[in-house]
Amino acid sequence: MTHAQPLSAFTTLRLGGPAADVVEVSDTAVLVDTVTGLDRAGTPILLIGGGSNLVIGDEGFAGTAVVIGTSGVEFGSDDDGPFVTAEAGTDWDALVAATVDAGFGGLECLSGIPGAAGTTPVQNVGAYGVEVGDALRGVQLLDRADGQTRWAAPSELALGYRTSNLKGRDTHVVLAVSFRLNPDGVSAPIAYRELARRIGVDEGATAEAALVRDAVLDLRRGKGMVLDPADHDTWSAGSFFTNPIVPADRIDEVLERIRGVVGDDAAIPCFPGDAGSKLSAGWLIERAGFHRGHPSEDAPVRLSTKHTLALTNRGAATTADLVALATTVRDGVRDTFGVTLHPEPVFVGCALPA
Repeated sequence: MTHAQPLSAFTTLRLGGPAADVVEVSDTAVLVDTVTGLDRAGTPILLIGGGSNLVIGDEGFAGTAVVIGTSGVEFGSDDDGPFVTAEAGTDWDALVAATVDAGFGGLECLSGIPGAAGTTPVQNVGAYGVEVGDALRGVQLLDRADGQTRWAAPSELALGYRTSNLKGRDTHVVLAVSFRLNPDGVSAPIAYRELARRIGVDEGATAEAALVRDAVLDLRRGKGMVLDPADHDTWSAGSFFTNPIVPADRIDEVLERIRGVVGDDAAIPCFPGDAGSKLSAGWLIERAGFHRGHPSEDAPVRLSTKHTLALTNRGAATTADLVALATTVRDGVRDTFGVTLHPEPVFVGCALPA
Protein backbone atom coordinates (compact mmCIF):
# COMPACT_ATOMS: atom_id res chain seq x y z
CA MET A 1 0.00 0.00 0.00
CA THR A 2 1.40 3.37 -0.99
CA HIS A 3 0.23 6.66 0.43
CA ALA A 4 1.51 9.95 1.82
CA GLN A 5 0.96 10.82 5.45
CA PRO A 6 2.79 12.32 8.41
CA LEU A 7 5.49 10.04 9.77
CA SER A 8 4.33 10.80 13.30
CA ALA A 9 1.90 7.92 12.80
CA PHE A 10 4.85 5.51 12.79
CA THR A 11 6.91 6.71 15.77
CA THR A 12 6.33 6.13 19.48
CA LEU A 13 7.04 9.83 20.07
CA ARG A 14 4.18 10.62 17.65
CA LEU A 15 6.41 13.25 16.05
CA GLY A 16 7.64 13.76 12.50
CA GLY A 17 6.61 15.57 9.35
CA PRO A 18 5.45 13.95 6.10
CA ALA A 19 7.36 11.80 3.65
CA ALA A 20 7.02 12.24 -0.09
CA ASP A 21 5.70 8.67 -0.11
CA VAL A 22 5.01 5.91 2.43
CA VAL A 23 5.07 2.20 1.58
CA GLU A 24 3.97 -0.34 4.17
CA VAL A 25 5.36 -3.82 3.52
CA SER A 26 4.20 -7.03 5.22
CA ASP A 27 6.15 -9.63 3.21
CA THR A 28 9.93 -10.13 3.30
CA ALA A 29 10.25 -10.84 -0.43
CA VAL A 30 8.26 -7.71 -1.20
CA LEU A 31 10.47 -5.77 1.22
CA VAL A 32 13.58 -6.87 -0.68
CA ASP A 33 12.00 -6.00 -4.02
CA THR A 34 10.77 -2.63 -2.75
CA VAL A 35 14.12 -1.55 -1.34
CA THR A 36 16.15 -2.73 -4.34
CA GLY A 37 13.69 -1.10 -6.75
CA LEU A 38 13.81 2.23 -4.95
CA ASP A 39 17.60 2.03 -4.77
CA ARG A 40 17.85 1.43 -8.51
CA ALA A 41 15.60 4.43 -9.11
CA GLY A 42 17.81 6.59 -6.89
CA THR A 43 14.95 7.32 -4.48
CA PRO A 44 15.99 8.21 -0.92
CA ILE A 45 14.68 5.61 1.56
CA LEU A 46 13.84 5.88 5.24
CA LEU A 47 13.36 2.46 6.82
CA ILE A 48 10.97 2.38 9.78
CA GLY A 49 10.56 -0.62 12.03
CA GLY A 50 8.68 -0.07 15.26
CA GLY A 51 9.55 3.63 15.30
CA SER A 52 10.53 3.45 18.97
CA ASN A 53 14.06 4.77 18.59
CA LEU A 54 13.43 7.38 15.92
CA VAL A 55 13.27 11.18 15.97
CA ILE A 56 12.02 12.65 12.68
CA GLY A 57 12.19 16.37 11.98
CA ASP A 58 9.11 18.52 11.50
CA GLU A 59 9.93 18.92 7.81
CA GLY A 60 9.65 15.17 7.34
CA PHE A 61 11.58 13.14 4.79
CA ALA A 62 12.06 14.00 1.12
CA GLY A 63 11.84 10.45 -0.14
CA THR A 64 10.02 7.19 0.46
CA ALA A 65 9.47 5.84 3.96
CA VAL A 66 9.37 2.05 3.92
CA VAL A 67 7.49 0.78 6.97
CA ILE A 68 8.55 -2.77 7.78
CA GLY A 69 5.50 -4.73 8.88
CA THR A 70 6.77 -8.24 8.20
CA SER A 71 5.96 -10.72 10.94
CA GLY A 72 6.42 -14.36 11.69
CA VAL A 73 8.01 -16.40 14.48
CA GLU A 74 9.51 -19.88 14.13
CA PHE A 75 11.10 -22.05 16.80
CA GLY A 76 13.88 -24.51 16.09
CA SER A 77 16.73 -26.47 17.61
CA ASP A 78 20.26 -27.45 16.62
CA ASP A 79 23.32 -28.93 18.30
CA ASP A 80 23.62 -25.82 20.48
CA GLY A 81 20.05 -25.99 21.73
CA PRO A 82 16.75 -24.20 21.07
CA PHE A 83 16.39 -20.95 19.17
CA VAL A 84 13.74 -18.65 17.77
CA THR A 85 13.77 -16.79 14.46
CA ALA A 86 11.54 -13.79 13.73
CA GLU A 87 10.97 -11.61 10.72
CA ALA A 88 12.18 -8.05 11.13
CA GLY A 89 8.82 -6.37 11.62
CA THR A 90 7.68 -8.69 14.39
CA ASP A 91 6.68 -6.77 17.51
CA TRP A 92 9.57 -7.24 19.93
CA ASP A 93 7.57 -7.73 23.11
CA ALA A 94 5.23 -10.14 21.33
CA LEU A 95 8.32 -12.16 20.38
CA VAL A 96 9.57 -12.19 23.97
CA ALA A 97 6.12 -13.23 25.19
CA ALA A 98 5.99 -16.03 22.63
CA THR A 99 9.31 -17.46 23.82
CA VAL A 100 8.21 -17.40 27.46
CA ASP A 101 4.79 -18.89 26.63
CA ALA A 102 6.55 -21.67 24.71
CA GLY A 103 8.53 -22.61 27.81
CA PHE A 104 11.86 -20.97 27.01
CA GLY A 105 13.99 -18.35 28.74
CA GLY A 106 16.75 -15.92 27.87
CA LEU A 107 14.87 -12.87 26.56
CA GLU A 108 12.56 -12.14 29.51
CA CYS A 109 14.66 -9.25 30.89
CA LEU A 110 14.01 -7.45 27.60
CA SER A 111 10.22 -7.59 28.04
CA GLY A 112 8.15 -4.48 27.41
CA ILE A 113 10.65 -2.76 25.14
CA PRO A 114 8.71 -1.17 22.25
CA GLY A 115 9.72 -1.59 18.65
CA ALA A 116 10.34 -4.24 16.03
CA ALA A 117 12.55 -7.30 16.44
CA GLY A 118 14.72 -6.33 13.48
CA THR A 119 15.81 -3.08 15.09
CA THR A 120 17.08 -4.67 18.31
CA PRO A 121 20.54 -5.78 17.13
CA VAL A 122 21.13 -2.44 15.38
CA GLN A 123 21.62 -0.66 18.70
CA ASN A 124 22.17 -3.82 20.74
CA VAL A 125 19.09 -3.11 22.84
CA GLY A 126 19.50 -3.83 26.52
CA ALA A 127 17.69 -3.62 29.85
CA TYR A 128 17.97 -5.02 33.37
CA GLY A 129 21.45 -6.41 32.86
CA VAL A 130 20.81 -8.20 29.54
CA GLU A 131 21.63 -7.10 25.99
CA VAL A 132 20.32 -8.50 22.71
CA GLY A 133 23.87 -9.50 21.86
CA ASP A 134 23.89 -11.93 24.80
CA ALA A 135 21.38 -14.17 23.03
CA LEU A 136 21.78 -13.22 19.37
CA ARG A 137 22.31 -16.18 17.04
CA GLY A 138 22.35 -14.35 13.71
CA VAL A 139 20.89 -11.57 11.59
CA GLN A 140 19.60 -11.93 8.04
CA LEU A 141 20.72 -8.93 6.00
CA LEU A 142 19.96 -7.46 2.60
CA ASP A 143 23.08 -5.88 1.12
CA ARG A 144 21.79 -2.79 -0.67
CA ALA A 145 24.91 -2.57 -2.83
CA ASP A 146 24.35 -5.87 -4.64
CA GLY A 147 20.82 -6.91 -3.64
CA GLN A 148 22.03 -10.16 -2.07
CA THR A 149 20.78 -11.57 1.23
CA ARG A 150 22.76 -13.58 3.77
CA TRP A 151 22.92 -14.47 7.46
CA ALA A 152 25.56 -12.63 9.48
CA ALA A 153 27.00 -13.95 12.73
CA PRO A 154 26.97 -11.71 15.83
CA SER A 155 30.77 -11.51 15.64
CA GLU A 156 30.43 -9.57 12.37
CA LEU A 157 28.29 -6.82 13.90
CA ALA A 158 30.78 -5.15 16.29
CA LEU A 159 28.16 -5.17 19.03
CA GLY A 160 28.80 -2.74 21.88
CA TYR A 161 26.91 -0.69 24.44
CA ARG A 162 23.80 0.46 22.54
CA THR A 163 25.58 0.20 19.20
CA SER A 164 26.68 -2.03 16.32
CA ASN A 165 28.19 -1.51 12.90
CA LEU A 166 24.62 -1.41 11.52
CA LYS A 167 23.71 1.71 13.49
CA GLY A 168 23.84 5.02 11.64
CA ARG A 169 24.50 3.29 8.31
CA ASP A 170 22.21 2.53 5.40
CA THR A 171 24.22 -0.18 3.66
CA HIS A 172 22.07 -3.09 4.86
CA VAL A 173 18.48 -3.90 5.76
CA VAL A 174 17.70 -6.35 8.56
CA LEU A 175 15.25 -8.95 7.26
CA ALA A 176 15.14 -11.40 10.17
CA VAL A 177 16.79 -12.11 13.50
CA SER A 178 17.48 -15.32 15.40
CA PHE A 179 18.11 -15.81 19.13
CA ARG A 180 19.40 -18.61 21.33
CA LEU A 181 17.01 -19.66 24.09
CA ASN A 182 17.33 -21.37 27.45
CA PRO A 183 15.40 -24.65 27.75
CA ASP A 184 12.99 -25.41 30.59
CA GLY A 185 11.90 -21.79 31.09
CA VAL A 186 15.11 -20.78 32.88
CA SER A 187 15.84 -17.05 32.81
CA ALA A 188 19.08 -15.35 32.00
CA PRO A 189 21.16 -14.63 35.15
CA ILE A 190 19.56 -11.74 37.09
CA ALA A 191 22.38 -9.20 36.97
CA TYR A 192 20.36 -6.08 37.84
CA ARG A 193 19.97 -5.34 41.56
CA GLU A 194 16.53 -3.73 41.35
CA LEU A 195 15.14 -6.72 39.47
CA ALA A 196 16.80 -9.26 41.78
CA ARG A 197 15.22 -7.55 44.79
CA ARG A 198 11.80 -7.47 43.13
CA ILE A 199 11.95 -11.21 42.41
CA GLY A 200 13.58 -12.10 45.73
CA VAL A 201 16.76 -13.76 44.43
CA ASP A 202 20.47 -13.05 44.71
CA GLU A 203 22.19 -11.13 41.94
CA GLY A 204 23.56 -13.60 39.40
CA ALA A 205 20.90 -16.23 40.15
CA THR A 206 18.34 -17.47 37.63
CA ALA A 207 14.59 -17.73 38.05
CA GLU A 208 11.48 -18.82 36.19
CA ALA A 209 11.37 -16.82 32.95
CA ALA A 210 7.65 -16.06 33.28
CA LEU A 211 8.18 -14.69 36.78
CA VAL A 212 11.02 -12.47 35.58
CA ARG A 213 8.98 -11.22 32.64
CA ASP A 214 6.11 -10.18 34.93
CA ALA A 215 8.52 -8.38 37.27
CA VAL A 216 10.23 -6.55 34.40
CA LEU A 217 6.89 -5.40 32.98
CA ASP A 218 5.84 -4.10 36.39
CA LEU A 219 9.10 -2.19 36.80
CA ARG A 220 8.88 -0.72 33.31
CA ARG A 221 5.24 0.34 33.77
CA GLY A 222 6.23 2.14 36.94
CA LYS A 223 8.72 4.15 34.90
CA GLY A 224 6.37 4.88 32.00
CA MET A 225 8.39 2.59 29.74
CA VAL A 226 5.55 0.39 28.47
CA LEU A 227 3.51 1.89 25.64
CA ASP A 228 0.05 3.10 26.63
CA PRO A 229 -1.86 5.36 24.18
CA ALA A 230 -3.71 6.96 27.10
CA ASP A 231 -0.54 7.82 29.04
CA HIS A 232 1.57 10.67 27.70
CA ASP A 233 4.44 9.52 29.88
CA THR A 234 4.85 6.68 27.37
CA TRP A 235 4.84 8.95 24.30
CA SER A 236 8.61 8.82 24.16
CA ALA A 237 11.61 7.17 22.55
CA GLY A 238 12.34 5.32 25.77
CA SER A 239 15.64 6.25 27.37
CA PHE A 240 16.64 9.34 25.42
CA PHE A 241 20.29 9.43 26.48
CA THR A 242 22.72 6.56 26.87
CA ASN A 243 24.56 6.16 30.14
CA PRO A 244 27.85 8.02 29.66
CA ILE A 245 31.09 6.08 29.78
CA VAL A 246 33.94 8.15 31.24
CA PRO A 247 37.50 7.14 30.26
CA ALA A 248 39.68 5.78 33.04
CA ASP A 249 42.00 8.77 32.91
CA ARG A 250 39.08 11.17 33.61
CA ILE A 251 36.86 9.30 36.05
CA ASP A 252 38.53 10.55 39.24
CA GLU A 253 38.28 14.15 38.05
CA VAL A 254 34.63 13.72 37.06
CA LEU A 255 33.66 12.01 40.33
CA GLU A 256 35.34 14.81 42.29
CA ARG A 257 33.38 17.41 40.32
CA ILE A 258 30.14 15.53 40.93
CA ARG A 259 30.86 15.34 44.69
CA GLY A 260 31.46 19.07 44.66
CA VAL A 261 27.86 19.52 43.52
CA VAL A 262 25.97 16.78 45.35
CA GLY A 263 28.16 16.39 48.44
CA ASP A 264 30.89 14.01 49.53
CA ASP A 265 28.44 11.59 51.14
CA ALA A 266 26.34 11.03 48.01
CA ALA A 267 26.27 7.50 46.58
CA ILE A 268 27.19 8.05 42.93
CA PRO A 269 26.08 5.20 40.63
CA CYS A 270 29.28 4.12 38.86
CA PHE A 271 29.85 0.79 37.15
CA PRO A 272 32.55 -0.79 34.96
CA GLY A 273 31.94 -0.09 31.27
CA ASP A 274 33.63 -0.58 27.93
CA ALA A 275 36.93 1.33 28.12
CA GLY A 276 35.97 3.23 31.25
CA SER A 277 33.37 3.72 33.95
CA LYS A 278 29.64 3.96 33.28
CA LEU A 279 27.59 6.62 35.06
CA SER A 280 23.80 6.82 35.29
CA ALA A 281 22.41 9.37 32.83
CA GLY A 282 19.09 9.57 34.69
CA TRP A 283 20.86 10.21 38.01
CA LEU A 284 23.01 12.96 36.48
CA ILE A 285 19.99 14.61 34.85
CA GLU A 286 18.08 14.78 38.12
CA ARG A 287 21.08 16.02 40.13
CA ALA A 288 21.69 18.71 37.52
CA GLY A 289 18.30 20.17 38.44
CA PHE A 290 16.04 18.55 35.85
CA HIS A 291 13.38 16.77 37.84
CA ARG A 292 10.51 14.54 36.74
CA GLY A 293 7.97 16.56 34.79
CA HIS A 294 10.48 19.33 33.93
CA PRO A 295 9.99 22.07 32.82
CA SER A 296 6.28 22.52 33.67
CA GLU A 297 2.88 20.90 33.57
CA ASP A 298 1.81 22.84 30.48
CA ALA A 299 5.01 22.36 28.46
CA PRO A 300 4.54 20.54 25.11
CA VAL A 301 7.56 18.31 25.82
CA ARG A 302 8.46 17.29 29.36
CA LEU A 303 10.65 14.84 31.16
CA SER A 304 8.45 11.94 32.14
CA THR A 305 6.75 12.32 35.50
CA LYS A 306 7.96 8.77 36.25
CA HIS A 307 11.50 8.68 34.84
CA THR A 308 13.92 11.54 34.11
CA LEU A 309 15.57 9.69 31.23
CA ALA A 310 12.47 9.82 29.02
CA LEU A 311 11.50 12.95 27.06
CA THR A 312 7.77 12.85 26.39
CA ASN A 313 5.34 14.40 23.93
CA ARG A 314 2.37 15.70 25.89
CA GLY A 315 0.13 15.58 22.84
CA ALA A 316 0.72 18.79 20.89
CA ALA A 317 4.51 18.91 20.64
CA THR A 318 6.75 19.42 17.62
CA THR A 319 10.10 17.81 17.03
CA ALA A 320 11.65 21.26 17.47
CA ASP A 321 10.18 21.31 21.00
CA LEU A 322 11.77 17.94 21.71
CA VAL A 323 15.16 18.97 20.37
CA ALA A 324 15.07 22.17 22.43
CA LEU A 325 14.42 20.32 25.70
CA ALA A 326 16.98 17.62 24.90
CA THR A 327 19.58 20.31 24.21
CA THR A 328 18.78 22.10 27.47
CA VAL A 329 19.14 18.88 29.47
CA ARG A 330 22.35 17.82 27.73
CA ASP A 331 23.95 21.24 28.17
CA GLY A 332 22.81 21.46 31.79
CA VAL A 333 24.44 18.14 32.68
CA ARG A 334 27.62 19.11 30.85
CA ASP A 335 27.81 22.51 32.52
CA THR A 336 27.15 21.04 35.97
CA PHE A 337 29.25 17.89 35.91
CA GLY A 338 31.52 18.09 32.87
CA VAL A 339 29.90 14.99 31.38
CA THR A 340 28.39 15.02 27.90
CA LEU A 341 25.27 12.92 27.35
CA HIS A 342 24.69 11.41 23.92
CA PRO A 343 21.20 10.72 22.55
CA GLU A 344 20.22 7.12 21.94
CA PRO A 345 17.61 7.56 19.15
CA VAL A 346 18.37 7.91 15.46
CA PHE A 347 17.71 11.43 14.15
CA VAL A 348 16.30 12.05 10.66
CA GLY A 349 16.06 15.61 9.34
CA CYS A 350 17.02 17.11 12.70
CA ALA A 351 19.81 16.98 15.29
CA LEU A 352 20.91 18.39 18.60
CA PRO A 353 23.15 21.43 18.06
CA ALA A 354 26.82 20.94 18.90
